[in-house]
Amino acid sequence: MEQKDKLFKQIFDSNSKKIFHLCYGYTGDTDAANDLLQETFLKVWQNLDKFRNKSLISTWIYRIAVNTCLTYLRSEKRQAKDELTDNIIENKVEEFSEKNEQVALLYKCISKLEENDRLLITMVLDELPYHEIADISGISEGNLRVKIHRIKQKLTELYSQYASV
Repeated sequence: MEQKDKLFKQIFDSNSKKIFHLCYGYTGDTDAANDLLQETFLKVWQNLDKFRNKSLISTWIYRIAVNTCLTYLRSEKRQAKDELTDNIIENKVEEFSEKNEQVALLYKCISKLEENDRLLITMVLDELPYHEIADISGISEGNLRVKIHRIKQKLTELYSQYASV
């Protein structure tokens, strides 16, 4: 196996789950998320030689994934995402335990947030360190903490609305 192949396999193995979650957070659709995951890693493969180690490779991959997701949403004018997310959640509700219901409700609430807020909270849920999230999003760590606090407040409000229905 060529060295680039080995490196790519390691990169894919250690990042694909997080990138899938990110893509799913944007689309609410497993098939679309898998397509975006593949597209992201195709770009990673094509540009691997250009990666300069100025940031963590995971940060670089996140940037590629975010740009891929945003391009997809803009080009598709995906407004059906909310409906899709609702349908997926409604169809699966019977299968969920109470904890899974709460997780599904959380993702439904996340889908109602603005694009950038969805991105930030998805990275928080993926347990990325704040300095990495700041690097990916291009905002200072202090500003990031304020934004995340506000996003959590919005999510709490949304969660309360849906949980009481």
